[in-house]
Amino acid sequence: MAASTKRNLAPGLTIAQSPIHGNGCFAAVRFARRKKIAEYTGEKITNAEAQRRAHRRVLRISGLDGRYSIDGSVGGNGTHYINHSCRPNCFLQTVHGRLLVLALRDIRAGEEITLDYVDSMHSDQKRCTCVASDCRGTINKRRTRATSRR
Repeated sequence: MAASTKRNLAPGLTIAQSPIHGNGCFAAVRFARRKKIAEYTGEKITNAEAQRRAHRRVLRISGLDGRYSIDGSVGGNGTHYINHSCRPNCFLQTVHGRLLVLALRDIRAGEEITLDYVDSMHSDQKRCTCVASDCRGTINKRRTRATSRR
């Protein structure tokens, strides 16, 4: 867990090796259903800048609203290590200009915190490694012609 000693982590979080991918974000304490886990922090950038940065090998960018995104790799608090899962235990919600990570269900201490990325800047062919029994096989949900990005 050397990574956690080099970062200012949000309270109740720790970073450790993930069975899903690389390092992951884990609960150090119990989080109750529908309660705030942490704020997703980092550098606030325009969505145009996010698109420029989207070609990185490892993405730590999350959309905030129609104009801005947060790049968690710059000044983040550990929430940028939240891995994708097709069966997530948390979700993101923008509240008063802040991107909050909220628990979908009760989360035990020691459990990896996961999000369904749904529609990320990753390629639509990027393989999912979440090992959920109902894994869809890709990080992004497959789109129909009516819902595809332009």
